[in-house]
Amino acid sequence: MKTSIINSKQIEKVCAIVIALIVWHIAAVALGQEILLVSPIRVIQQLSVLCTEMSFWQSILFTLSRIVAGFLSALIMGTILGVIAARVHILEVLLWPYMAVIKASPVASFIILCLIWTSSDNLSVIISFLIVLPVVYTNILQGMKATDKKMLEMASVYRLSTWKTIKYIYIPALKPYFSAACSIAVGMSWKSGTAAEVIGIPGGSIGEKLYKAKVYLSSADLLAWTLVIIVISVICEKLVILLVRKFYEALFKS
Repeated sequence: MKTSIINSKQIEKVCAIVIALIVWHIAAVALGQEILLVSPIRVIQQLSVLCTEMSFWQSILFTLSRIVAGFLSALIMGTILGVIAARVHILEVLLWPYMAVIKASPVASFIILCLIWTSSDNLSVIISFLIVLPVVYTNILQGMKATDKKMLEMASVYRLSTWKTIKYIYIPALKPYFSAACSIAVGMSWKSGTAAEVIGIPGGSIGEKLYKAKVYLSSADLLAWTLVIIVISVICEKLVILLVRKFYEALFKS
């Protein structure tokens, strides 16, 4: 029964995508202006051409390595800060204005400010880090505060070791919060990271390719690279969620 429901949902999603592509194609044909809107067929054709170029894969590797570096750094730092802040109230108070400012400020403001301090090559690392950090920190902090107090009292009564308390109480309690943070943060890191590259224009990046597509009014290149970003972002999100699940499975098998 569960499998049939999953299959039904997948079929619905596929149908929705097909309908969206048909609407897109009809709109492109009706408009008749490739500069303004190209058809999905033209985008796929352009993407197939790009895939044959070495610079295409080099750009993907350039951007991927920097966004992953920023994401992982923020994931580690946000987790550590969230855990400590949940235990030390004064740290939560001191961190609040920084996290609030990062969440409320426009990404463009950070990008321009960072360009004053650092080279454009490292820009996507810093921006991805800044955007992901408050997401991870807030989720971990909420997860720590939501941990069942009765379970903690029981651990204290039975004098469980610190490691066992962490393993059997804190880590399971944090799982939904940590998974949600990862799922949200991956997409945000790609959006902010590529936006930073479009403004900073580091050589050999996906952002540079998007910028050149705009300069040369090449809608096919623009949408082809946008499709690449979406696909890589989705793959990264699925991979991160899979790794989180595998981590929990391995942890509780040991």
